[in-house]
Amino acid sequence: MNEDNFESNVFINCPFDKDFLPLLKALLFTVIRCKLNPRIALERFDSGETRFDKIKELIESSKFSIHDLSRIKSSQKEEYYRLNMPFEIGLELGCRLYHQEEKYRNKKSLILEKERYSYQKALSDISNSDIKCHNGDVEELVEEVRNWFYEIGVNGVKGISGSFLWDEYNVFMADFYEKRSSEGYKDRDFEKMPIPEYIDFIRDWLSKK
Repeated sequence: MNEDNFESNVFINCPFDKDFLPLLKALLFTVIRCKLNPRIALERFDSGETRFDKIKELIESSKFSIHDLSRIKSSQKEEYYRLNMPFEIGLELGCRLYHQEEKYRNKKSLILEKERYSYQKALSDISNSDIKCHNGDVEELVEEVRNWFYEIGVNGVKGISGSFLWDEYNVFMADFYEKRSSEGYKDRDFEKMPIPEYIDFIRDWLSKK
């Protein structure tokens, strides 16, 4: 992973819970397949590093960012909704608007939501912004991200349709589970696999195509 390549880094701001994991896996594959570098808080663990400093570094190192607001609404009584994602959107927009370096004026951001227009009820300050909806569907997320990359001129997406990308992701996942299972990986290993390990598998698989 080239952490210093501002022009191809994509900061990913999304839920990290078990229910969102299928979407996160597809998102990471899509970013890498389009020849970009995902930057995500789960890429490294250092108990001596504050979370805020890490997020600030990830945002400042990335020209692109993808923010998912799927958890801004609590799902059951007395459950708190998640504020990390809206907070990190604020940091991203602040960097884009107020940073002294000129390169940050050209940062590009995609905001995703699970339910169309739900963001207007929780984060009305970004009303009238272009927000894409994936309805909690993995294939729709892949298509929305792919289309956004094309719209902003990412070279790595040219000649790759959303349908092709989705089919290729499914081939990768089938191969991934088959090969890892043959190496002794169990369900718990797949569930607890560190994100850097999963990213390494994606890069290795794509390099052999």
